[in-house]
Order: sequence, then C-alpha cells, then structure tokens
Amino acid sequence: MATSMVMDPELSVDPVEEIRLRVWARQHYVPAGERRNLHPVILDEMRRRDEELAE
Repeated sequence: MATSMVMDPELSVDPVEEIRLRVWARQHYVPAGERRNLHPVILDEMRRRDEELAE
C-alpha cells in the first residue's frame, strides 16, 4: 500500500489514524460528486475505491 499523500503538516496523521480514516472512507463511500469537506486521506481512499469500481 502506498504511503499517505497528505503533505500539509497540519493535516498529517499518525499511521494508526490513517488506517482508521481509510477504513471509515470505505465504510462511508460516496460518489465523487457528493464528497464535501473531507480529510485528504479520506478523499484519497475514496479515489482508490473509484478506481477499483471502474475495473
């Protein structure tokens, strides 16, 4: 699995929190047009899910 794409130190999270955010993103997946004000890690994981669904 690739490392987090979060570059802003204020938004960075420890590895455990990143896993929690990624799990949350998969459990609460919404289509791209419905995503608003989400943490960058959540957006990244939802984009990954978009790619999986497109296969």
